[in-house]
Formats: sequence, structure tokens, C-alpha cells
Amino acid sequence: MSRGEVSDGFVILMADDDEEDREMTRDALHDARLSNIVKFAVDGQDLMEYLRREGKYAGPGVDAPRPGMILLDLNMPRMDGREALNEIKSDESLRQIPVVVLTTSRDEEDILRSYDLGVNSFITKPVTFDRLVDVMRAWTRYWFEIVELPRGG
Repeated sequence: MSRGEVSDGFVILMADDDEEDREMTRDALHDARLSNIVKFAVDGQDLMEYLRREGKYAGPGVDAPRPGMILLDLNMPRMDGREALNEIKSDESLRQIPVVVLTTSRDEEDILRSYDLGVNSFITKPVTFDRLVDVMRAWTRYWFEIVELPRGG
């Protein structure tokens, strides 16, 4: 799968409670020339409902395709990213989905705990949009040009 290519409906699911951060990341991914579908969850609970097809994501005709990658903020209401990550990596049907933490936290404990829970990468959100574009460009190059990802699921 090359950068800028939507391959087999590969979906990136981003869980972040901050609407501005969601929009900035979507725009940064676009500026990094990644044209894959990006879906959003507003917190960890919403993320888990999406992944399990519960609540508003249940039933026929709901547009909630299985993600090929999850971008996860740590600090969210209802269920934070740490709890969601633990649930994802503890669920046999979800654990193979790569999860990348994208958060403002630089706390060493958050980094260690995230890796202990099975996160695939930990990225601290840059402060400026231009730097976020640079980070997303490097991230997309790594994940979509270098790494082999599982297909479907």
C-alpha cells in the first residue's frame, strides 16, 4: 500500500475527545498526502462501542468499518485511552489492530504503561500544525510504506 492510496478500504480510527485535535490531525494527514478513510470516536467508551458494534454503531447500515489502525489519545473522559488500550489488547478479536498513542503526555509512566499494555507506537502531539504535518508524514511513511500490516479481520 503506497502513501496516499486507499487500499481495500483501510480505515484509520482516531479516538480523541478534543474536536480541534481531531480536525488538525485529519488535516495533517491530508497534507501528508494520506487519503485513507479516517473515522472518529470522541472518547474511549465511544471507541469500544465502535469496535464492538454497540450503541449507535449497532445494526445494519451503520457506517463503522473495522479499522486497520487506531490513533488513540490517552486523556479522555468516560473511558481514557489507557483503559481502552487495555480492553483492545485483551480482546482476541481486536488485539491484532495496530494502536498508536497520539497524546500530549510526555510522562514516562504513560509511555511505559502504554507499551506494557501492547501499544505499537507512542507519539507526543506536536504543538504546531506544521510540526504535526511533519510527524504525520513520517508516521504515514513508516506505517504505509515500510511496515507490513494485517489485511482485514
